[in-house]
Amino acid sequence: MPTTEEARARLAAIPGLSVATGILLSRYTRFGIGGPADIYAETDSPEAFTAAMAAARASGVPTVVIGGGTNLIVSDQGFRGIVLRYRAERLDAQGTCIRAEAGAVLQSLVDFAIERGLRGLETLAGIPGSVGAAIYGNAGAYGHSISERVVRVHFFDGAAVRVFGHRECEFAYRESVFKRHKEWIVFSAELSLEAGDAAGLRRAAGEILRVRNEKFPVTMKCAGSIFKNLLFDALPESAARQVPSAAVREGKVPAAWFLEQAGAKGMRRGDIHVAAYHANLVYNGGAGTAADLCALIRELKALVAARFGLELEEEVQYVG
Repeated sequence: MPTTEEARARLAAIPGLSVATGILLSRYTRFGIGGPADIYAETDSPEAFTAAMAAARASGVPTVVIGGGTNLIVSDQGFRGIVLRYRAERLDAQGTCIRAEAGAVLQSLVDFAIERGLRGLETLAGIPGSVGAAIYGNAGAYGHSISERVVRVHFFDGAAVRVFGHRECEFAYRESVFKRHKEWIVFSAELSLEAGDAAGLRRAAGEILRVRNEKFPVTMKCAGSIFKNLLFDALPESAARQVPSAAVREGKVPAAWFLEQAGAKGMRRGDIHVAAYHANLVYNGGAGTAADLCALIRELKALVAARFGLELEEEVQYVG
């Protein structure tokens, strides 16, 4: 059987790949939670990353790929295996088109577009995470999603780098083909925007950012909303009858509405809290653990299931 040390040696031999052992994954998650990885390796080189994936696969050691860590809940015990991170972050513009590498911070992409007077991404202002994660989960807000602007996505399927057009990405609400194929790794995306007034776009994004920062302060150890909103037309009839029309926004009902009716606001377990002002905001008060976070998420889902007969779905992903 291959050993972790053998895997580490294989990875360390790859040019352009930074390799370390025993790194706490709490450093790479917005929750600030997570134990050590046996092996942690990162690069901004597509060639080094594909070589690392090949070496990890050949080693037989369990492997997981992470991005900015915004939506990750990592076990307190960490990850027994290899954690790979692709962090290339270059942004390029040509006319009204932008090519964004997956490791770029989403807010940096929004700012990059606005400074060039390009319209179409300003409603994403303040959404935490990387461009790759935004493509993976089809991030969005205020009735718009990044998928509206995606023309092509370059990704690694484990064997070769491929390119998908918009239709092949199979975007849906907080979904994409990449979310269903977790072994596929987004490298970059090409986006088509429209000419706009930079000053006006800056004002619009600034107001969105102000509202978002009041709700989700940048210093708060959280993933933003913990659960997906729900499509009204997909609700069980018994639940739909209880939803007032004022709660339906663009065909969706905020998960926070169901959570609030179930009494979620202010709940806590250990140092993991549900915000008193927003029932879909779960945060780490500073000394929280993944065990308590997962237990509170299970409790919140059970409350909504008992009250409305429906199951909330997490936006977060689990590691370890």
